[in-house]
Amino acid sequence: MKTKDLTTIAFMTAILVVLGLIPGIPLGIIPVPIVLQNMGVMLASLILKPKHATMSIFLLLLLAALGLPVLSGGRGGLPILLGPTAGYMFSWLLTPFLIYFGLSFLKNKKSITLKLLVVWLAGVICSDLIGTIWLTIQSQVPFMTALFSNLAFLPGDTIKLILAFTMAKALKAQPFSENTSF
Repeated sequence: MKTKDLTTIAFMTAILVVLGLIPGIPLGIIPVPIVLQNMGVMLASLILKPKHATMSIFLLLLLAALGLPVLSGGRGGLPILLGPTAGYMFSWLLTPFLIYFGLSFLKNKKSITLKLLVVWLAGVICSDLIGTIWLTIQSQVPFMTALFSNLAFLPGDTIKLILAFTMAKALKAQPFSENTSF
């Protein structure tokens, strides 16, 4: 792997860690807070190659597994990665490939709305679905209850997606931007 690739992966991991310094906002209806790290995951998925974005996310989760306080609100450790919110975090590993795959069908399309919809489906809906399944298993919450509880996150996740998409568009011309699928 080239030095530039390693540097880019490390830099994106650092951005994800910084976004984790911002404490999550608990909703109270389910044990899943509103966090900014998923916006970083979408940004990584939009500006890096899928493999590099996934490596960056994997590094974040590895640091968390080692006990470093890199997750939202300064959390870390195996209990967090095995707890009720773990499904959301592990879904982040799939997000870069899902976004890249979805956008590859739209490579020659100009429609921003269509591209946002694809990224929303891959980056928000798939993550929420995987997280809901894990939450149901871990918390003994009925699936439909957990699924409906996730509706509270959709407006905020949609705003974070639009911000990530806007940042990615602005960063697209930078030398570290690798993913030009959008």
